[in-house]
Amino acid sequence: AVEVEAGRGAFGNADYRDIIRMSLMVDARFMVLMQPLAYRTGATTKSAYASSRDLLDAIYASQRLALPFEGALLVGY
Repeated sequence: AVEVEAGRGAFGNADYRDIIRMSLMVDARFMVLMQPLAYRTGATTKSAYASSRDLLDAIYASQRLALPFEGALLVGY
């Protein structure tokens, strides 16, 4: 399952939503989430990639939420 987020995906917890949606896909063995390295809007800059990396690290470290994937790939662009 592949999800490519645009700049607006950096806000509004889009990465949470994407992970859950991909987890619900039947027969999806791998997850690929692509996030911009940084998104700038006005005077605000958000590091979407780093935020998603921290989220995935927390999910896998806690082992409370078992994702149904053999592997997960986070790509920053």
